[in-house]
Amino acid sequence: MLLAPLLILAGLAGWKADYIRLGAQGYVFGYPLVIMDITRENAALSIAPVNVLQRVRQFPDAQFKTVVRPNLDTLYSTAFLDLSQGPLVFNMPANALRYEVMPFLDAWTHVFASPGTRSHGSGGGRYFIVGPDWQGTPPQGMTLLRSPTALVWLIGRTETQGEADFPLVHRLQDGLQLTPGGDDLTPTSTPTRTTRPATPWQKSTAPLTPPVQQIKQLRTVDFFNRLSHLMIANPPHAADAPVLLALAQIGVQIGQPVNWSWLDQGAVTLGRWIADYKIGQALKQPRDLVNGWSTPPRNLGQYGTDYNTRIAVAMIGLGANLPEDAMYPSSQIDNHGEALHGRHRYRIHFAPGQWPPVKAFWSVTAYGLDDFLIDHPSRRHAIGSLHPLVANADGSLDLWIQAQAPEGPQQANWLPVKEDAPFLLNARLYGPLPEALNGGWHLPAVERQP
Repeated sequence: MLLAPLLILAGLAGWKADYIRLGAQGYVFGYPLVIMDITRENAALSIAPVNVLQRVRQFPDAQFKTVVRPNLDTLYSTAFLDLSQGPLVFNMPANALRYEVMPFLDAWTHVFASPGTRSHGSGGGRYFIVGPDWQGTPPQGMTLLRSPTALVWLIGRTETQGEADFPLVHRLQDGLQLTPGGDDLTPTSTPTRTTRPATPWQKSTAPLTPPVQQIKQLRTVDFFNRLSHLMIANPPHAADAPVLLALAQIGVQIGQPVNWSWLDQGAVTLGRWIADYKIGQALKQPRDLVNGWSTPPRNLGQYGTDYNTRIAVAMIGLGANLPEDAMYPSSQIDNHGEALHGRHRYRIHFAPGQWPPVKAFWSVTAYGLDDFLIDHPSRRHAIGSLHPLVANADGSLDLWIQAQAPEGPQQANWLPVKEDAPFLLNARLYGPLPEALNGGWHLPAVERQP
């Protein structure tokens, strides 16, 4: 029964080797752009339409499936921008009360601007945001932010010290404004709404297919046609020219639908499958582990031509900050090298003076292997410096990761997981100090307990 498929694969490998290789290369190259657009579509259904700033008023819960690995340290102020409609103005009032970072990502997931506490202090600012083709002079008193693409994602974060902190953070969010650039500069097609009533993370309770799953369900020809169309308004960077020349060899060109024979399409699909498999295997076995933790490289958010890192982040951490704003170590194994599982109890022990070195704050969040929050009855998904942690008498700190709550004071340092399921941990260091950025400090191992 398997003879015919095997013969077809052998024929593809022999006669269409270039299509297989370039199909894999094109998939890795184009994946971030396609998932950004799908995420925009999901956000329009679940959060807010394009060019509308949505101030998220509460933490996401285990039912939130729009973006992988959401955090519970900040409240988001987010918008997808369409700069083909004209410039937009983003106003950030002065804020000396809470750490904030407002990164702007282009359609390829590169952070092209990141105003906030780390980069601009607490004085705020006014930013004039334009697309790649806009010509003119920004209004007086505004800082020009030029995006290399028409599609932009603003995914701002404001430090939030638990649910009791919501009223203060809501007031800070209310000061953030996204408005049209003005008819006297470049007209917008329609008046842009700037806010929406307070809502939970998702305005609709209808289930949405996560973007990662939507890409998996796309036919290969549809993936590359979508990529080709999106590159019209969201041109690749100048350094991507060699990849574009390579893709042209298999008929993938900006603004042109692909025209493949069934054999061509089969070869490109095989290349895509191979790329997907290799990336999945690499994500399951992270490299450069220290104490069982893997830390994304320093080019996070500004990848250049490191397409392998860019697609990996797009799959498991879309919308990542620059390392200077936040670091994201993650772990899936314990101190014995075995996969983390809720049937065991674990401890993370910070020696005195070795707590995470940050200017702002830090946390550890538990996720299921689907990269979404764990549906635990406690509704407690993260633990960190914004929580009332209890230190040991010698100044050390223990975090306890287990399904059942520990007894006594240790309960304050409890991170719940599901008893019958594997999980992973994602730490976040906001405003990391040089010793964290430069590798002089590392998270301690996740110790399995007897």
